[in-house]
Amino acid sequence: MNLLKAVWTNSISRGFGKFANKEFPTFCQNIINNGYVKLLGLDMSEFQPPKEYKSLNALFTRRFVNLREIDEDKDTLISPADSFVTAQGKIKDDLALQIKGFCYSIDELLTDKFDKKNIKKLHNGEFMNFYLSPKDYHRYHMPIDAKISKIVHIPAALYPVNNTYLNSMPELFVKNERVIVECENDGKLFYMVLVGALNVGKMTINFEPSIQTNTNSKEIKVFEYDDIEVKKGYELGTFMMGSTVVLVFEKDFVVLEDMLNKKVRFGEKIAHKR
Repeated sequence: MNLLKAVWTNSISRGFGKFANKEFPTFCQNIINNGYVKLLGLDMSEFQPPKEYKSLNALFTRRFVNLREIDEDKDTLISPADSFVTAQGKIKDDLALQIKGFCYSIDELLTDKFDKKNIKKLHNGEFMNFYLSPKDYHRYHMPIDAKISKIVHIPAALYPVNNTYLNSMPELFVKNERVIVECENDGKLFYMVLVGALNVGKMTINFEPSIQTNTNSKEIKVFEYDDIEVKKGYELGTFMMGSTVVLVFEKDFVVLEDMLNKKVRFGEKIAHKR
């Protein structure tokens, strides 16, 4: 049954992606864009007017007219996206909270494609789950200066990641397609896990166009780098609709701010280094 659901949700997501990428005649596109903005109550004050976007996807993935100010302190971490924090806290051995009693295994989330010694460092560390709704700004950014050494793309299902599904499907994040970014700051490891979801046609990494998500391919792909260095606030990539970012931190690396069940904005402080 779950396999049939996975095929169904992936097919819907690919179909919606085609619609969202289509550039309709200007008059029709304006109706689509304005309708979407009004329906979801989008705040467009930091972006171009809806009429400036030639497709619905262009509106989803809108960039700031002027980049938002961020917390510049090198020892603080910022929210990677405009989002809602559905869960945060201490990883108990390798288990992190999905929501309201459902946990997921960090080992299974990251898979065996990463060094076991590195994954072990995350046990009893910290985590935060950031849910991006369809009305949110859809680009994700680095929470702190980092070196990126590896990215792994795991093709899988595209179940919704809203509270209804989080409350009913154990280990939902482990079952969904994801792109995992291995990062290091001053010798401490953390991982950014970009989790796909229903209607997320694509997840992108700006410096790695070879990553193609939501396709028929089932091949896990690994990309290794000689420590690409990026700054806090760097635009890492884009969700083509709402989804989830999971941050997982090595033990004794960070102290989290209390953001549980709160809206956060990209650039806002979420943690500081120990």
